[in-house]
Amino acid sequence: MSGPERRSFEVGAFLHRAEAQLLELSRESQQAEWVHATYITDDTEAVAARASARVIGATVALAKESTRFAGEHLSPEASRKLTLLRLALPLIAPSDPTESEELTALVAEMQSVYSKGRHVPLGATEAVDLQGLSRLLRESRDPAVLEDAWTGWHRVGRGIRTGFTRYVDLANRGARELGFADTGAMWRSKYDMGADEFAAEVDRLWQQVRPLYRALHAYVRRRLRATYGDALVPSHGPIPAHLLGNMWAQSWEGIYPLVAPAEIPDRFDLTRALVERKTTPEEMVRHAERFFESLGFAPLPATFWQRSMLTRPRDREVVCHASAWDVDLVDDLRIKMCIEITGEDFGVIHHELGHNYYQRAYAGQPYLFRDSAHDGFHEAVGDTIALSVTPDYLGRIGLAGPDARFADDIGLLLERALEKIAFLPFGLAVDRWRWRVFSGEIGPSEYTRSWWATRREYQGVAPPTDRGEEEFDPGAKYHVPANVPYMRYFLAHLLQFQFHRALVRAAGVPGPLHRASIYGSRAAGDRLKAMLEMGQSRAWPDALEAITGERRMDAAGILEYFEPLRRWLDEQNRGAPLDW
Repeated sequence: MSGPERRSFEVGAFLHRAEAQLLELSRESQQAEWVHATYITDDTEAVAARASARVIGATVALAKESTRFAGEHLSPEASRKLTLLRLALPLIAPSDPTESEELTALVAEMQSVYSKGRHVPLGATEAVDLQGLSRLLRESRDPAVLEDAWTGWHRVGRGIRTGFTRYVDLANRGARELGFADTGAMWRSKYDMGADEFAAEVDRLWQQVRPLYRALHAYVRRRLRATYGDALVPSHGPIPAHLLGNMWAQSWEGIYPLVAPAEIPDRFDLTRALVERKTTPEEMVRHAERFFESLGFAPLPATFWQRSMLTRPRDREVVCHASAWDVDLVDDLRIKMCIEITGEDFGVIHHELGHNYYQRAYAGQPYLFRDSAHDGFHEAVGDTIALSVTPDYLGRIGLAGPDARFADDIGLLLERALEKIAFLPFGLAVDRWRWRVFSGEIGPSEYTRSWWATRREYQGVAPPTDRGEEEFDPGAKYHVPANVPYMRYFLAHLLQFQFHRALVRAAGVPGPLHRASIYGSRAAGDRLKAMLEMGQSRAWPDALEAITGERRMDAAGILEYFEPLRRWLDEQNRGAPLDW
């Protein structure tokens, strides 16, 4: 055997061993994490932390071992697998066993503190969780109640701050052992381009959509001033975050009744329709499953219905944050949700099943390719399906009768913009802030101040009260204590419209994008499948091309989708200030 042949054999043997070992450990960790997320105790936290530590430890060790093949002339597949192995985890623990165990325990502890957060709302006698407080922010119009619910939840960050500071230090040590400047640079290196190049790409995309966000912000600020008065909502400054209908002001659809144009008639209420039909949580999930079946996908496995958590148990603490799971990385698909019978959760369920069907589609790939083309793709797939939850779709599945009254185009688009466009700067701000924390530009003494400075820069929002450094407001957002990179959501909010436009064209659906649904189109389903089945086996431009015919992420789809609204907003904002 020649030298190159021997090295090729060694690389193949190494990758075979690495993938087999990581598959086994990942299955064990997924099982432990599922138990912890659906049955929170000190014991399940410890078990999940140890299982996670084994995965992280093995991944780090294998990634470091793989460096002995650096500079080798390898096959494209082997080269890609080695790169993905090095970038496999968003959290790399230091080699020191004590520090590694400490880091994984810290992340598990921070998540538990977050999940156990409770507050007694103003005028109430019992403490409620995040779901209950979020409902107040969405439904109440009393500024005192809104401020109390907002500040009450944000106190959860106080118990996370110390652990987060130590976590940053340990996570950076692990990233540097793999050759990255810090954890933020490692996260930015996962997009088939350099870390700095990716940051520039994100800025390019944001500049494409920023004018639309500014127009929406200006319109909403003016309408909120009409409701709450000049003393609470400034004419030129940022909007108080507690008035936007969401705990993090990341989506604003909860305040649609306050900002809807007076001339638009009452629209169809999906929540009311679901409640009136006595729809159960399982039936809501069945609707989403049938959507995928209409595109040519197979039904979910029987174990999905046996093992998923669809409602909040009454006998234990759980993580209610909606998520999709592939526990054995083959076909043990599950979702974890505390489903409420609302139109919002109806859309969330479609989104979560998008993850499950993506997971199933790439299950035939080698272990290191069992993921989305990049993490934004995973989030975008489910949201692409949710964009097809249109009046036409609701009528076709019997949730809306022929006499149902839907809002006109502006009403539909404004409500969706409050969800999608409002989210974009928040999606940027979370990781823009963390990148600077990981790099050391932001230190612990200015965590909260810099958090709000970043959010004001991108979102134009401000906290309802002065926030001292004894608070840790970033910790009140799940993804921060849970060590989940957030840039995927910003990218997904753009990609979903790029996907939707391409699939609508493949389906041959006439009319504007915002009213088009791909429900029932096998042609759209075939194009979607072609991308899903690739997993992470190719660079993301190849996957993007498979579904859209384009090789560059672009905001043209989202701009086309909201073009009628943009023209309307420009008319409404004529003469009004657009910045903050």
